[in-house]
Amino acid sequence: MSLNKVIISGGGTGGHIYPAIAIANKIKERNPDCEILFVGAEGKMEMEKVPKAGYKIVGLPIRGLQRKLTFKNLAVPFRLLSSLWKAKRIIKDFKPDAAIGVGGYASAAVLRKASGLKVPTLLQEQNSYPGVTNKLLSKKAQKICVAYEGLEQFFPREKIVLTGNPVRKEVAEIEGKKKIAIEHFGLKEGKKTILIIGGSLGARTLNESVKHRFEALVKADVQVIWQCGKFYFEELKKFMAENPNENIYLSDFVYEMDLAYAAADVILSRAGALSISELCLIGKPAILVPSPNVSEDHQTKNAMALVNKNAAVLVKDLEARDVLIPKALELLNNYTDAQNLGKQILKMGFPNAADLIVDEIEKLKKG
Repeated sequence: MSLNKVIISGGGTGGHIYPAIAIANKIKERNPDCEILFVGAEGKMEMEKVPKAGYKIVGLPIRGLQRKLTFKNLAVPFRLLSSLWKAKRIIKDFKPDAAIGVGGYASAAVLRKASGLKVPTLLQEQNSYPGVTNKLLSKKAQKICVAYEGLEQFFPREKIVLTGNPVRKEVAEIEGKKKIAIEHFGLKEGKKTILIIGGSLGARTLNESVKHRFEALVKADVQVIWQCGKFYFEELKKFMAENPNENIYLSDFVYEMDLAYAAADVILSRAGALSISELCLIGKPAILVPSPNVSEDHQTKNAMALVNKNAAVLVKDLEARDVLIPKALELLNNYTDAQNLGKQILKMGFPNAADLIVDEIEKLKKG
């Protein structure tokens, strides 16, 4: 049954936003006339990224509590009430066939009001350890699409569907692109390449690990594609000016991720849900350094889901400065281990995740 109108809510981070856009793209591919409305949180990343992807978005004034004591926390209850009222108004006016929550504060208000108005709701949980919002919303949601096994301890078993996380199609298409990739980053053919990705904001630990073991990288004569993040770019540009090396490509943000993945022999990354989902489709050996600065330590849990199946190597954030680069160089020189990791991580991928999720959304309308 075709979909006429769908609301997608949530955001806050790329890990929530990009899967949401991938779901929207798949809905439009299968239902070209479907009207899709995104609902996000005012001032957050989704308010910029979603319109760039070609979709309409409205913002709610919702905010979470600040961890430190601040007067801003006094406004949180009022923002919540205002957001719930606005969400109810949006749903009544838009009249969607279904409401989808991808995580983040906005999805809490929208899905709560949607289920109250008898609109079918679906949750998409990216992580192996769900946040508080999705645990609460799961009681009313009709379906919960998950990326990892074993989430029965958090969600009602009968609602769970294992779909994987949808990723942007173009990112995972790396076949036959290695030569173009090497040229694009100004690297040399025949040399082994390490890709370092710390997310759009960068990861201080990954950057410090490279700086601390820079001499080892130079001595090993390997190539590096180093996405350092916008916060650290100026500082590291200065560092590279003082330590020039033609084997190292430094960038604040890599837009051509398909080419970066195609060029890489070993990948060093944080363990966010989106990064892991992409790595599972790429099939390259990966070393994961979970961020300690996330709720419920969910990045470690994401990483362990792969490590327990011999599909990735884990390096703790505290140990990374000394251990990360030596581990990467060791893996580059161990063909058998690298091949095995690549094969195992590929087994954990869900290339049709967006299709599987849209199947469930379409079933909700039928139901």
